[in-house]
Amino acid sequence: MRTLILSVLILLFGSMISTLSAQSTGLEIGNKAPEIRLPTTKGDTVALSSLKGKLVLIDFWATWCSPCVEEQSQLAKLYSKYKQSVFTNGKGFEIYGVSLDAKKSNWENFIRTNKINWIQVSDLKFWRSPVAKTYNIQGLPFNVLIDDNGMILAKNLHGIDLEKQIGSFLKK
Repeated sequence: MRTLILSVLILLFGSMISTLSAQSTGLEIGNKAPEIRLPTTKGDTVALSSLKGKLVLIDFWATWCSPCVEEQSQLAKLYSKYKQSVFTNGKGFEIYGVSLDAKKSNWENFIRTNKINWIQVSDLKFWRSPVAKTYNIQGLPFNVLIDDNGMILAKNLHGIDLEKQIGSFLKK
């Protein structure tokens, strides 16, 4: 009887684990990135899907996150270097910045002060943002690189690793 109960518990536990892992497989490399539709500082909604045809870095960040703030200058260099490039999987490079800020004034001031000229969106819901949940954001900075069809190519690359990955897709 104990063996039967133990077997049933193991079976239930295994089934629970496979269900949990099935729920988190949406952000695997090779999968389509979930859609994001959020407002800019001016209130215009920009959909991630509107960038179809380009190589896109979805950059999750916030003004209160020091590593995120430090990373913005490197992102500016990458954006300037690759914005007009032709890739094997997209024409042009775009950064789709998703801020997890809660205060609009902090977000707007940072963008203006640092002259960030790529797309910036936020629902200003901090960690309660549905997008943070959809992308299973556990910490910042976090990013996802997608191709011209919205397929995930890489996740959470920073510094030289990110630059090498983007450069590897340049059309020769």
